[in-house]
Amino acid sequence: MGIVAGLDSSADFTRIVVCDADTGAVLRQGYAPHPGEPKATDVDPQAWLLSLGEAAGGGLLEGVQAIGVSAQQHGLVPLDAQGTLVRPAMVGNDKRAQVAAADLIEAFGGRQAWAEAVGSVPQAGQPVAKLRWLARSEPENAQRVAMLLQPHDWLVWQLLGRPVRRTTDRGAASATGYWSAGAGAYRPDLVELALGHQAVLPEVIGPADAAGTTPEGLLISAGTGETMAAALGLGLAPGDAVVSLGASGSVMAVHHEALADPRGLITSFADATGMHLPVVHTSNAVRALRGTAEMLGAESLEELSALALKSTPGASGLVLLPYLEGERTPPLPHTAGTLSGLRRESMKPEHLARAAFEGMLCALTDAMDVLRGRGVEVRRIFLLGAAAGLPAVQAIAPTVFGAQVVVPQPADYAAVGAARQAAWALGVARGTLSPAAPPAWQGAAAQVFEPGEELAVGQAVRQQYVATREQIHPGAFTS
Repeated sequence: MGIVAGLDSSADFTRIVVCDADTGAVLRQGYAPHPGEPKATDVDPQAWLLSLGEAAGGGLLEGVQAIGVSAQQHGLVPLDAQGTLVRPAMVGNDKRAQVAAADLIEAFGGRQAWAEAVGSVPQAGQPVAKLRWLARSEPENAQRVAMLLQPHDWLVWQLLGRPVRRTTDRGAASATGYWSAGAGAYRPDLVELALGHQAVLPEVIGPADAAGTTPEGLLISAGTGETMAAALGLGLAPGDAVVSLGASGSVMAVHHEALADPRGLITSFADATGMHLPVVHTSNAVRALRGTAEMLGAESLEELSALALKSTPGASGLVLLPYLEGERTPPLPHTAGTLSGLRRESMKPEHLARAAFEGMLCALTDAMDVLRGRGVEVRRIFLLGAAAGLPAVQAIAPTVFGAQVVVPQPADYAAVGAARQAAWALGVARGTLSPAAPPAWQGAAAQVFEPGEELAVGQAVRQQYVATREQIHPGAFTS
């Protein structure tokens, strides 16, 4: 069918992959950092275009017939009635908007009301909270805001030559805090609640729809947020979950319906195929490993992993509740971590190292159980993040999670997902693909780990952890 490109504009850089439209084989790649200060919360969107141009240099896009765009989520690009930027784009997990998010929760009647309305409870990073911050902190700018875009919407609009029509997709829209994945519709009343007045919102187009064609004749697909693009690049399907191991953690699964959680533990994203991606976040993951490594004087996480494997399952009775930064799941924002089960025989470095790995993975299993408790099937788990390559993680995770664990080789999955979406839109436009399902591309290269005969041992570790959590924080998941 030809070749397509996927463009991923993350918080710090642009990656481009050029792929065979039929197989997904990566033919060429480009990369460029964004100019400007890394990790800035106010960004000139022109930096994204400059980075894109640099990444696409050297004829990278020669012969490409369609482009898909993935971009950082939780960004807000506020425009006036003429389509001019009102102020720099607000991006990232903007701590400035924490009070604004709390204000919105109270103003709309609490966490349950938000969960029922849009499938999530406002967080500081979400565009809806940024709007509230703008209205409170920069009222003159807020009054000028007439249109709202996210980074991926803005990039698609620029690539198409800034047409009158502005588009987005379900995936990106579901991260705003003012679009409901369950209803498949915007909540303009929540925009007005946050901003103080209405604003024009981009049209939400279907997963296989084209946003338009560039002046040069390139088809541009709907595009989506990075999370949804990565899911498409990995080839996730019902029964699959993704566990992301960053400083904090998350568990995301493919499901056939949106899930509203009255406690606000589930964020109900839509995916880039017409399905849903409920996500549960934890405040602590790899930070628990790093803290333990510092405590034990281990030089690296690899050293901590080797130490942990000298211990045995259950860590000689040591249990670490890794709530070092408080916790979102269960909702214990003001608590601290706990090390339980100290006895003379358990007070050895290898047991503490093992307890750190088991605690991190058991806490993520708690998050997974929130989804399982709502009917989400989990048969296969994709483990992402640098820590997924640690031998201790690979040994413990399948038995604690109670499922097959897949550790994909590092790759630009968001860019690959954007390219796969481009191939889909191109095929639908040409009548060679159905709008019902994306093209079947070769799966991600990966290592696969099975629970095997150790499953019962892993479940005993899990029970030990749950018993300790219930003893120290009784009813944490039911309150």
